[in-house]
Amino acid sequence: MAVYRLSQIAESIGGKIFPEGYDIEISGISGIDDAGPSELTFVSNRKYYKRLKSTKAAAVLSQSPLSDEIGLPCIVIDNAYYALRGVMIMFYGERADYECKISPNAVIGRNFKGDKIHIGDFVVVGDNVNIGNGSVISGQVYIGDDVTIGENCLIHPGVKIMKGTSIGDNVVIHPGAVIGSDGFGFALKGPVRYKIPQVGRVVIEDDVEIGANSTIDRATMGKTIIKRGTKIDNLVHIAHNVIVGEDCAFAAQVGISGSCKIGDRVILAGQVGLAGHIELGDNVIIAAQSGVPNDVPSNSVRFGYPARDIRKQRRIEAIISKLPEYINRLRALEKGNPK
Repeated sequence: MAVYRLSQIAESIGGKIFPEGYDIEISGISGIDDAGPSELTFVSNRKYYKRLKSTKAAAVLSQSPLSDEIGLPCIVIDNAYYALRGVMIMFYGERADYECKISPNAVIGRNFKGDKIHIGDFVVVGDNVNIGNGSVISGQVYIGDDVTIGENCLIHPGVKIMKGTSIGDNVVIHPGAVIGSDGFGFALKGPVRYKIPQVGRVVIEDDVEIGANSTIDRATMGKTIIKRGTKIDNLVHIAHNVIVGEDCAFAAQVGISGSCKIGDRVILAGQVGLAGHIELGDNVIIAAQSGVPNDVPSNSVRFGYPARDIRKQRRIEAIISKLPEYINRLRALEKGNPK
């Protein structure tokens, strides 16, 4: 692994060293508790500052000069967490290198188009598939007919990309994800549910990341769309005909029902559930374990079940916590009043 001087690291990310002129060799980067005497560690949240006093790291990447408090040199930069990305790429690279080749164990359908790509062992590629330059299709991936995958994508092992799906450039899909499975559509006649054919498709735009074992359903008709830059955690379900805006972030176990429309830069924390056919505006934040039954206007923060404005919901939670006290007071009043 490469070794860099602290000054080289600071220069590469646009940070400043405190105290000035202090320069040492750095052999890697690690967490506060695990860092060794030649490694850089980082802190982007003040609640971890006290743990720096026991770290064995050689230096700290932070958003404020902490040298006097912890006795270690610091690289100071406004956004330490983003700067960490640059440092990690210096030491470890952005992603592993893959040889441009198609495994002899892969099954490739008719009218395949792809150059300067990697296709691993036991991949199955359907007919009329187009894969862009620099993309990596890892082992045991299934790609259905009429799929398009853009340039510099990384499809991890075991991913299933079903018929007609369109994937943009620089997309990462983690193991076990299923893109383009049938939407959950059934018509009820009497006591019996009859399947509605799901004939639409999924469109994933550029720079999207999809976590392990997440599922994105094809549209009943038309498209399910995940727009540019959205990041989806593990175990997320997105149902048929959903439209997700740009630069959204969905944490694990989010469930989005069919035909929802989600604006740009929306954050859904863990285990949030959205009812079907609702709209969330831009810059909406839904706190963890909330259930959203209705439309949410732009720039709102909602919490609870059902989700309400977070300030109102906090007042409700505060009142609920005092219910036993209120009940006891009410009983005392009733005892003093025979009526």
